[in-house]
Amino acid sequence: MKHTGRIRLAAALAGLANGLFGGGGGMVLLPLLSRFTDLPARKLFSTCLAMIFPICLVSAAVGLLSGGVDLSTLLPYGAGGLLGGLLGALTFEKVPVSWLKGIFALFLLYGGVRYLL
Repeated sequence: MKHTGRIRLAAALAGLANGLFGGGGGMVLLPLLSRFTDLPARKLFSTCLAMIFPICLVSAAVGLLSGGVDLSTLLPYGAGGLLGGLLGALTFEKVPVSWLKGIFALFLLYGGVRYLL
């Protein structure tokens, strides 16, 4: 595989972003995966999701073990997130790739603006 060192660096940056910000590893991984691999767009999104899952598990475990998690907030948001994740996965193949890219970009823009305000 070409660019193995760069891909490992990208994965490390995604883990760092996820650990520091409680998410956002996909914002690092998706653009870098698209640059350093020749995967088609749908495989990029799926691969990114599969990579983020264990990264999120590690970040969540550290948060839980350090006592930094508010369970009364976690439960309702977590339930909604699980439902949204299921619905997203079930509709993933039906959404045009151009829409996926646009939606991803809008979420990035929205998140960036919200953090600045």
